[in-house]
Formats: sequence, C-alpha cells, structure tokens
Amino acid sequence: MNDRAQRPRTTLIEAGRRKEWRGRLVNPPVERASTILFDDVAQLRSTRASLGTYNYGLQGTATHWALAEALTDLEPGAAGTALYPTGLAAITMPLLAVLSPGDELLVPDNVYGPTRHFCDTFLKRYGVSTRYYDPLVGTGIRDLVGGSTHAILLESPGSLTMEVQDVPGICSVARERGIVTLLDNTWATPLFYSAIAAGVDISLLAATKYVGGHADVMLGTATATQDHYPALQQASWDLGQSISPDDAWLASRGLRTMAVRLKAHETSALAIAEWLKAQPQVGRVLHPALPDCPGHEYWKRDFKGSSGLFSFELEGDRDAFVNSLELFGIGYSWGGYESLALPVDPKRTITEAPAPNLVRLHIGLEDPQDLIDDLRSALDRLD
Repeated sequence: MNDRAQRPRTTLIEAGRRKEWRGRLVNPPVERASTILFDDVAQLRSTRASLGTYNYGLQGTATHWALAEALTDLEPGAAGTALYPTGLAAITMPLLAVLSPGDELLVPDNVYGPTRHFCDTFLKRYGVSTRYYDPLVGTGIRDLVGGSTHAILLESPGSLTMEVQDVPGICSVARERGIVTLLDNTWATPLFYSAIAAGVDISLLAATKYVGGHADVMLGTATATQDHYPALQQASWDLGQSISPDDAWLASRGLRTMAVRLKAHETSALAIAEWLKAQPQVGRVLHPALPDCPGHEYWKRDFKGSSGLFSFELEGDRDAFVNSLELFGIGYSWGGYESLALPVDPKRTITEAPAPNLVRLHIGLEDPQDLIDDLRSALDRLD
C-alpha cells in the first residue's frame, strides 16, 4: 500500500496490489483455501484472524484481502472493509451488527424493496422496530429521533425514484445523538461520493453492480470507520459470511476499470435522460443530475458525478414499451456493461412517489445513439 496521497483513479489501479500478495504477478492470484496449515500447535494457538494473516478460509486469503484493502483505500477515513456474498447481505449483516433487541432503526421511505422486507419481517422478529422517514427530511430528522433510536439507514439516491438525501446534514444530527449511520452508496460508488468523509459510519455497496461491472458476480461490501469496523468484521465471521476467492478476484479485476466505465455510463445516461425529457410520451425524468429531480441541490453540492441508473414517467403501456425494446435487456440488477429496462412500482409507507407509471433504465456501454434509436422506436410503437 502506497502511503503517498493519490487521486482516486490511481488508487483504483494501485490499491490492494501488495507485492507480498502478488509476487511478480500484476494481479494477486486466486487463492482457494478452507484449511490453513500451521507449523506447530503454538503457532496455531497464537494466530489471530485479521487482514493479511492466514487463519481459516472464512477469514479469507490474499485474494480477499486485496479487494478489501482496495475498497478501504477508496474511502478516506475508513478503517476496513467486510465482504459479503450479495449486495443485500451487505445491508442486512451490518444492520444486525449494530442493532440489538429494543433498538429503533430509521429508514428512508424510498428504500430498496428487499431492505424494507428485511426490516418489516426479520428485524421485527428480532425485536428491532423500524420507522420510515421522508428521504428529503434533511436535518429535520432530529425531530424523529427518539430515546431508542440507535441507527439511521440512508440510500442516496433512493431506489427507483432517485431522491438525493442531505447525507452530511443527517449524519451531523446522528453524531450529536450518538446514532450509527449506514449509507447504501451503490449508485455513486466511492468515486462519485465519499461517504465516510461526509460523516457516514458504514458505507454499503452492492458490488454486484459497478464494482464487478460485468453482470457475472454476486457481491456486497461494507466499509467502516475505526469505531465500527472491528464489530462489523467480527459479526461477519460470527454469522459465517464469506465470499468465494473467484468472486473476489472478479471484483478486483472489475475495480481497475471502474473509473472509465462510470464515466461512459454517466455521459450516455445524461444524453439519454435529456433526450427523453423532450419526448411527448414522457413525463418527469428522475435523474439526480437534472434540476427537477428531488434533492438535486444535494447532488450538485456533494457528488462528483452521476452513474447510469435513472427512472422516468411514461404516458402509456409500460409493459408494451419495455417489450418493444431490442437493445435493452429485461431483468433485475444493473451496473453491468449492458443496458436494462424495467417497469417499477415503488412501495411507500408515509410519502408518495414523485411520479407515477415509472420505467427504470440502466444505461450500459453501448453507443448512446443506438440506445436512443431503440427508445424512439419503442415510443413510436406506443402511438
């Protein structure tokens, strides 16, 4: 690890590539292991699990450590990164690590659907209560904090409807009250939003998306400050969370090109979002970089860029529109090199979605003009 300050694009290339892990190879190799052998019983008994120390397969090998260190280095102020087999696990496991029976969790009303389900079912059975809040509440969240509030989950931009939250404002209130903050930072990644520097305690990524980048790996990560990383890592091991070295290697490979991929996603998505705004069959376009997206002022203040995911309101049959597309795949997830389209129906408890009849697009790495031509043809078929 280089102690000299580097810009993020250089960190993407250099981080996690310690010579003791890779030897004379460019990349750390795939190390598959369950059992680690020791020279004698004394060495076995004295070895403690930690990054860089071979102990047991659950605690990882150099393949895992290279990825974890690289992700930690991308978040100034972070102490370490825990790895999980899915993006959802990267949300649920840290919540279990910081919450106890009797605690209250505050969650934005536009949260990722499976996260809502986990809060309403598993956490409820576990004795943790969940209260949903307006994602645009900002520092007004201090009025929602109660004596049992122990953690605040943030998701910015929000799932499906793209509201951008006042993350620094919410985190400042949380710090005053001794409340843990967790941010789903998958849309922006650490390249476009520095979560830990903004005051977040634990930054969560569905690394299945832009970190992997090729729609071929399931992975989640949680990067935390020194105050929270040890408990996070210990809970991960206690709950048996582990990822395969092959998936860790794929994610490390994807990480090296993430900056150039994100820039291409950003440029194409903005061009297509602007084009959609001008179409008569399209209502509101929910893209954080556009002025009429809820919370755009926070995106403009805090973010370094925008990625390839956004939603728009369609005046017409959404299923017919999506079925007519030829270059856009129909499927869950996003963040790969391929473009995707999906009719979505946000579930809310206390707020209304900013627009009805939504279609979510992920803009991949195809030529944006070809994607626009495909969208135009599908809109024409609606007429």
